[in-house]
Parts: sequence; structure tokens; C-alpha cells
Amino acid sequence: MLDKNQQVMQTIGRAIAKYRQASGLTQAQLAEILGIGNDAVSRMERGTTIPTITRLLELSEIFQCEIADLVTDTSYRAVDQARVLEKLLAQLEDVERAELLLLIEKMIDWKHKAS
Repeated sequence: MLDKNQQVMQTIGRAIAKYRQASGLTQAQLAEILGIGNDAVSRMERGTTIPTITRLLELSEIFQCEIADLVTDTSYRAVDQARVLEKLLAQLEDVERAELLLLIEKMIDWKHKAS
């Protein structure tokens, strides 16, 4: 089982990989932009090293996201996942959000009944 530090490192690493890929960058391209080696980007994405706050700021500027997105977007914590859902729901119209919430409620009810 991973300790808290390892979990945080892996969460940040997954987010960096996700945002890098969404930006259409390779690890080599990101490394060049940051002025570091490819292996350093690979280690960050694998969660074996953790970027400094300054590096997180650089990454957030490159990916045009908030630093918090890099820390929480791929987290397994319910509160962090709720934040991601909030951003996704904000993209929908009122009626679409209501329909989606109803569908989620039905799925959760079904899951509890199946257990």
C-alpha cells in the first residue's frame, strides 16, 4: 500500500501526463520547454519525483490550467473528484446537468441494490 506522499506524487504525475497529452506535447517537447531532460519528465509522470511549486507553476502556465488542477484532477479522493465533476457539469446546460445527475443517482441506487 502506498503512503500519502507516494499517493500525492502519483496523482500529480498522472495529471502532468494527462495535461501534456491533451496539449499534444511529447515528453521530449515538454522537457525542452522546461529546460530539463526527458528522463526528468518521465520520472514526474511516473510519480517517482515530485515537482517543486515553481515547476508546478511553469507546468500550469504551459498547460493553461490552475496549479490545483495538477494536484487534484486525477486524485482518487472524493472531494477532488467532486471538483472535477463540477468543472465538467459547468460545461452543460441546466437541463443536461439535471438529466445527468438523475442518471448518476440511478446508477448509484442500482449499485447499492446489486451489492
